[in-house]
Amino acid sequence: MNFTRREILSAFLGLPFALAACKSNTPSEFPDGEIVGANVDVGHILRENRNVEVLTNNWETVKVAIVGGGAAGLSAAWKLRKENFDDFVLLELESAIGGTSRSGKSDFIGYPWGAHYLPVPFKENVALISLLDEMSLVEGRDENGELQIKEQFVCREPEERVFYKGRWYEGLYLTVGASETDKRQLAEFQRQIDFWVNWRDAQGRRAFVLPVANCSNDAEATALDKISFADWLRQKGFDSPRLLWYSDYACRDDYGLSLEQTSAWAGLFYFCSRVRKSGAESQTFITFPEGNGRFVNFLHEKIKDKTRLKIIALEIVPHEKGVDVVYLNIETNEIKGLHCEKIIFAAPIFTSKYLIRDFKTDAPAFVKEFEHNAWFVANLFLRDRPKNQFAKDFPLAWDNVLYESPSLGYVNATHQKGIDYGKTIFTYYFPMCGESDGRAKLFGLGWRDLADVVLSDLQAAHKDIFQLTERIDIMRWGHAMISPRKDFLWSGARENASKPFRNIHFAHSDLSGIALFEEAFYQGLRAANEILK
Repeated sequence: MNFTRREILSAFLGLPFALAACKSNTPSEFPDGEIVGANVDVGHILRENRNVEVLTNNWETVKVAIVGGGAAGLSAAWKLRKENFDDFVLLELESAIGGTSRSGKSDFIGYPWGAHYLPVPFKENVALISLLDEMSLVEGRDENGELQIKEQFVCREPEERVFYKGRWYEGLYLTVGASETDKRQLAEFQRQIDFWVNWRDAQGRRAFVLPVANCSNDAEATALDKISFADWLRQKGFDSPRLLWYSDYACRDDYGLSLEQTSAWAGLFYFCSRVRKSGAESQTFITFPEGNGRFVNFLHEKIKDKTRLKIIALEIVPHEKGVDVVYLNIETNEIKGLHCEKIIFAAPIFTSKYLIRDFKTDAPAFVKEFEHNAWFVANLFLRDRPKNQFAKDFPLAWDNVLYESPSLGYVNATHQKGIDYGKTIFTYYFPMCGESDGRAKLFGLGWRDLADVVLSDLQAAHKDIFQLTERIDIMRWGHAMISPRKDFLWSGARENASKPFRNIHFAHSDLSGIALFEEAFYQGLRAANEILK
């Protein structure tokens, strides 16, 4: 079915916006570009449940196979090698490693295709700090033992700005024009956040901290998972449109869900987990032009000789003596197999029902509890950066958010390098926010239609964006991140899914219920440690 431009823009950006955009017409000159990234057709091979047979001479033996080359799989491999365990291979479906932390590189700067920052970890997160030390990112420790990151890797100012009714303003919370009610509710919201930042259970555990495994399971805290973040805000009497937008943006940004869809536990986790104590600022961000691609590329370099790209696992077969992996080499179209002692399953949990033989016929109940959201990300290659329309507009920042858009806005790749003039790359993010037909809607459109959505959205803030954009590439993530909806995080599904199944050990940020690099790293190390015992 063919859709009109107005119908497409309306579906993604809303009817009022679509009507306004269509009145302005699309410029005759449209930039080049393409859809990049995940091969949907290859991924669908999993659902075909093919019967395959491996020829005798196509089998090899290895102690451990890691299925999945995202942050969790790479972290597991990094840990194995650090412990001098070298009898392993890592299998990755795509032509590039990293999953949603992967990145790209132009002739002048790197840029992210997904996650693009890491908050400085608390001193208790020793394992993650050891990685940052190994990457030479650490300057030292302060008088309290907290980590100090080298200045060039800490997000430089200005960090954030928001576009509202034709003007750019500093920060994410819209302070300009705030009423006394808005200000009072924001202050009360902060008091609620302070309460949970300071809260401790009988064992001294925080309600919210990274990694999630260190969070309290006390009923007072976990009861928050029974309601949505929107319900929690209503129960507390919050109805300030600015506060509700700010909270909704937080949910869309970290979870790809709306305020109504997000668990209240997850909503508060966003605001509390990165704050050391009440009254303190949230932890500063470590960032690079290529975003979290810097981390996964570093991990990959350490185990590059163990990595096999363009490999799709077709079946995982546990047996008494170990576990076999049957896979397809996409380039050669050869079916091969691995005889293993153990497997680290570092792919999204929902794929286990297509891969693990026992799960194909009788999948554990917890598998269906893991739901994911669709996103798309666009990288716009600009010959020059847009100029602000008004002299008093807040200047271009690292993170640039559009208040009246369902997108998350964009990050500026050259910001961290201090390159404030000339060409740059904007990385634009659009979460489908748990729409029931979001995945079909996203994959039902081609490059031109999605590029038009991006450019039309940004044109509200940058009138010359069509003329400045030389190229726009788009990556569609059908299952970008786990959905921390209500009644999921503390339902027991994560705990059950984390347990080894025969000789298969699981490692993915899905198991934390929160799709962050810190969580993927933790889960990768946890699975590797199970193997090393």
